[in-house]
Amino acid sequence: MSRPAAPLWLAHALRAQRGPVPWSAVIRGALAAGPLLLAGLLADRLPSGVLAAIAAMLAGINDRPGSRRACVRRLGMPALAGALGLLAGTYAGLGLAAVPLTLVLTLLGLVAGGVSAVGPVASAAGTQLLVGAALGAGMPAAASGWQRALAFLAGAGWLILLRLALPTPGSLAGDFRFDGEREAVADVYGAVADLLDAVGGDLAPARRAALTAALDHAQDALAGPRLRRYASSAAERRLHAQYMAALPLAEAATALFWAGEPLSARAADGPRRLAAAVRGNTGTGPLPAPSRSVPALRALDDALLRAAEAFDRAEGPHQRLPTRRRGLRDALRAAFGTGGREYGLRVALCFGASAAIAQALHHTRWYGQHQHWYWLPATAVFLVKPDLGPLASRVLCRAAGTVLGALVFAGFAALLPRPAGLIALVAVCGALVPVAARHFAALTAVVTVLVLALVMVGGEPQACAGRIGETLLACALVLVVGHLPMPGERGAGVRARLATAGRAAHAYLVHVLGESGGRGDSGDLGEPATRVARESVGARAAHEPAHHAARESFDTRAERWALRREAYRTLAEARTAIALAAAELPALARHTAGTEAVAEVLERLVDTTTACAVHLDDTGRLTPRHVEQLQDVLGELGIQGIKVPLPAAA
Repeated sequence: MSRPAAPLWLAHALRAQRGPVPWSAVIRGALAAGPLLLAGLLADRLPSGVLAAIAAMLAGINDRPGSRRACVRRLGMPALAGALGLLAGTYAGLGLAAVPLTLVLTLLGLVAGGVSAVGPVASAAGTQLLVGAALGAGMPAAASGWQRALAFLAGAGWLILLRLALPTPGSLAGDFRFDGEREAVADVYGAVADLLDAVGGDLAPARRAALTAALDHAQDALAGPRLRRYASSAAERRLHAQYMAALPLAEAATALFWAGEPLSARAADGPRRLAAAVRGNTGTGPLPAPSRSVPALRALDDALLRAAEAFDRAEGPHQRLPTRRRGLRDALRAAFGTGGREYGLRVALCFGASAAIAQALHHTRWYGQHQHWYWLPATAVFLVKPDLGPLASRVLCRAAGTVLGALVFAGFAALLPRPAGLIALVAVCGALVPVAARHFAALTAVVTVLVLALVMVGGEPQACAGRIGETLLACALVLVVGHLPMPGERGAGVRARLATAGRAAHAYLVHVLGESGGRGDSGDLGEPATRVARESVGARAAHEPAHHAARESFDTRAERWALRREAYRTLAEARTAIALAAAELPALARHTAGTEAVAEVLERLVDTTTACAVHLDDTGRLTPRHVEQLQDVLGELGIQGIKVPLPAAA
């Protein structure tokens, strides 16, 4: 008899990410919190050193593989939000009584929760805003608010400086400043080769998803903040050209995946050699040409030829990369939409209630000799974050990690000399953060040891038992709030992401089919939309062959690639949200039942649209199979009732 499968929430709690040890991040972690704490001690500014070390630790949690330019935004924006929260929390804690202070913190939670729905960087910024506010209000100190905020920014800035200055071990080919971009672009070519190897097999859908993830990562790595409109160095322009050359390769590979016919091993040799050339910063050498028997294979061969030309040039031309079409309007839609409102209310309720309970315990002397009450609301902030896993999973991991970390620290505190031994412990924990980030329980254990060491160096007595009690209380609070009914529809965040993916897929389809009409207001993708799309498909299928690719300008291709990237990216984000929601306890998971089927249909729509684009480039008309597949998918979406903008006219 086979063993019964573990519940999804438990399986998620036991699952850990795999991969090589990120030695560069480990080195940065070792050089961040511990040395900052030591500098504060030597300069007789220990409170500032503690805050700087906490900021470096929080920045280390957000320190992910990628380019140096992208890290400025990924680490800098949350750090700015944390400093702002620390500033606001310090002055609110000094000037307000318990009840007004709780109301202010609740309002901050509402704002931070809504902002967190915008994206991963905004989510990290919302987290650090609330953690900073809890620290500022719950750790009163002699220093002014702006001095504490500057110390916080200095700590995060030190880690950013290390990220910008230190080369990545083993990635010194060419200009080491772009080793993150180089690795990301090489991964795209490798993912194209892997997909071509898997076409027609069971692994093909997973390989197509891996290609989407690689393209997302490369897009983020190359599109960091810059002072100039275009890349300013020859090495960077060359990388941009290599990334642009990968886009038609990915498009052709996706069309071959849609066709489902297995390919010879020769088809993947070219992209694999291109991946090696990017990693080694070398020439490509001769590339094996695939068969040119069908339009998608001809597109693959043409893309390889264009890629070889891009690799042979000493530097790429000045060109703008296809980037995400996200402006202020999109951010406001996410923050104030149904998903942002639902999440903002839960964060506000958790943060405000935890702050109120912590202050009540503090004023009734439950803390004993401890004068700081920040741990409970800060713990609730991390527990209420859905991007850290399903609710039951992250509560279980947080509780287990805190208990383990507190017990480990109690042992070290009894053995290590003070303060030198505790400072060394902080440095070791800082180095372990990038490795522990693969599992929430392990990360919680390491962070618990690090923070307990920091506060003990800062003069607070040993507090392991109290921290365990506060963590368990925060776990119970977040579990209760997470299951409370809220105004609006449950699972609104998942449905909002699906709606965004539906709009992106529809925009991509309209562009590929050559629609020139504008877009109307949102409506159901039901029979009217299906009829409009079918008429568009039929009209396009009736066109005579016109050598479409020869007439299409680079700008038009770039527009199509940008729309395709956005369609696949929003789908990947929706898939992630759906997977997390499905792993919740049944009382929560039932509210998003059926969304996985909608995502699958949208995915088939985008895949089919890509296949249509490649076929139209080659022949100028669609085959009956393309038309039938599009009509079937649009019909299924009409049944599901996805909200998307409709074309004004066929």
